[in-house]
This record gives sequence, C-alpha cells and structure tokens, in this order.
Amino acid sequence: MTKKIKLFSIIFLIFLFFFIYFKFFKIEKIKSNTVTELEIKSYSSNIILDVNYVSQDSKGNIYKINAKKGEIDLQNPNNIFLTEVKAFIELIEGENINIKADFGKYNILNYDTIFSKKVVVNYLDNELKAEYLDFSLSNNSMTFSRNVIFKNLTNTLVADNLEMNLKTKDTKINMYENKKKVRITNNN
Repeated sequence: MTKKIKLFSIIFLIFLFFFIYFKFFKIEKIKSNTVTELEIKSYSSNIILDVNYVSQDSKGNIYKINAKKGEIDLQNPNNIFLTEVKAFIELIEGENINIKADFGKYNILNYDTIFSKKVVVNYLDNELKAEYLDFSLSNNSMTFSRNVIFKNLTNTLVADNLEMNLKTKDTKINMYENKKKVRITNNN
C-alpha cells in the first residue's frame, strides 16, 4: 500500500508542478509581453505642452506660433502637429497677420504651416474664415480652402478656394465645380 501512496504522491506532485507552472509562469510571460507593447506605443510620440516658437527667416519676416499642445512627428521630426493654434506673422513687405485654428502642422525648417478646422485669419480690416489654410513663407503664399468666407468693411465673399501671394497681393478665387459661382454681397 505504501508503494501506491508514494506513486500517487509523485503523480500528484508532478501534476501540481505543471499546474502551477502553466497557471502562474505562463500568464506572467504574457503580461510581460503586453506591458512591453504598451510601453512601445507610449514612447512612439513626443508631446509638448504650451508650445511657443519664434522664428525669423532670411528676409526678416518674424513668425510666432503658440499652441496648447504639440506632438513631434516621429516619421519626420521637422514636423510638429499642433492643437489650439495661434500664429502671428510680421511681414517686412506687408501687413501683420493673425491666425487661429483648432489644429496645425508646423515645419520647423521652413516655417510652413498647415492650419485646419475653424481657421480664422485677420489682417488690416479683413477677416478670412475657412476649414483649411496652407501658409507658406517659402512660397510667399496663403491658400484657403473649404467654406472660405472673406469679410471686410464693405463686402462678404463666399468661395471654395482662395489663393493669395503675400508679396504681390495677387489673389485667385474660385469654386471647385464649374456650375457654382463665387458669391459676393455688399455689407451696406
């Protein structure tokens, strides 16, 4: 009888050993891999709070940009994705420009910025609103698109696209569809 008890005890201990191994050590290994994946995801971006950049190009134009939050693009570290953006541009050969937008993509090398969602631009007595603005100091241009509304003291203009040369002030205004027309109304 004692041989049967010893054999049963050995089988029970082996079973208990495998049970404990698979129950605790195997799960611990899975948890370890999961934590590693989460750590990799959390370090895949760099977030900056209260972003402030002040830049001056070779022509002397000053470009100031502020945002509540910025996230460096790890695929291209020269680009920063911004949230709640305000920009102020002092042009040597032109008027000062104030820009506000919900989001932006700022290039730290050439200062070009793409503003998006609820974009509002003020300069002189003019206000431009759009969903998208591609602002390029290197090309001396501002391109507004999607629901463009231009207001000044006397007129309101509604269009799909407005392109402006910052140096010459030449402006192109158009609609995406040929059947639609740019609307201009007198504010008086």
